[in-house]
Amino acid sequence: MMELMKAFFTLTIITAGALLSGCAIEKNATVLDTVGPSMSQSTAASSTNGTLVVYSAYEVNADFNARDPNSPEYSDYRIFTPDGKLLQRVHNNSGTILQDAVSVELLPGKYKIIAHANGYGYVTVPVIIEPRQNTILHLEGGGFWPNESVFNQTNAVRLPDGRIIGWKAASNL
Repeated sequence: MMELMKAFFTLTIITAGALLSGCAIEKNATVLDTVGPSMSQSTAASSTNGTLVVYSAYEVNADFNARDPNSPEYSDYRIFTPDGKLLQRVHNNSGTILQDAVSVELLPGKYKIIAHANGYGYVTVPVIIEPRQNTILHLEGGGFWPNESVFNQTNAVRLPDGRIIGWKAASNL
């Protein structure tokens, strides 16, 4: 009977440790610099809102209900207010044949994005949304920047491995 209780106690401790470590995985340890819109672009929108596009890490599992289950999909992410309140959960699939990232219209201001970054798990990225401008994040690993040569150490926000994820907000230059 005593051995049965020892085995039960050991199993309980192991299970509790596994559950607690599983919760710790959700914590986002990587917090990056504030990203803002490119200084050289603006949208033609008539709205005074800005837009946010997050190319988050690709989903691990195929979505067989998608238009093309063989095409990778960007993982979902969350938008928070500066004081930490959840503003919006974004299902990051445009629903088009290209299955592109979703463009989210937001009021100008500061926000925090929590999203999957390829190779880093969840990251927190503060962003600034400016009127009639696009703020773009490339967390998928190897984002396309039309003129990457204009980035330097002072105007780019990078992951710890050096990959560029966006433009440093003008207020942080």
